[in-house]
Amino acid sequence: MAPDSLAAAVTLPGEDFSRVALTAAAADLLRVLWRRHGPLMFHQSGGCCDGSAPMCYPAGDFQTGDSDILLGLFDLSEGLEPQPLEFWMSREQFAYWSHTHLTVDVVAGRGSGFSVEAPEGKRFLIRSTLMDWPG
Repeated sequence: MAPDSLAAAVTLPGEDFSRVALTAAAADLLRVLWRRHGPLMFHQSGGCCDGSAPMCYPAGDFQTGDSDILLGLFDLSEGLEPQPLEFWMSREQFAYWSHTHLTVDVVAGRGSGFSVEAPEGKRFLIRSTLMDWPG
């Protein structure tokens, strides 16, 4: 994980390492979007490799359930509501990504019409690295 990245709090039972992080650029954009839309969340339901796009929604707009896993919680509280930003992934997708550490980054380009960053002319994307398995 890059030194300027923000690691998510660990959420998976039995694990003591973060599986997901935000680049500084992604965290900065999320703070702007949070001020505009209120608390936010991510959900990654598709994509098998680097460059896959996690979807960013106002918190609660995407209904999660038993088919989803909470991979991490981010604290973006610099002047924002003290509510964590949740990063969810479908269980099926997690089967593909379970051996990787994910970093959410932001790049110029058109995002999905349903993700809140789309009107900004930017899109979130996943950068992955193989994890060194603890233990």
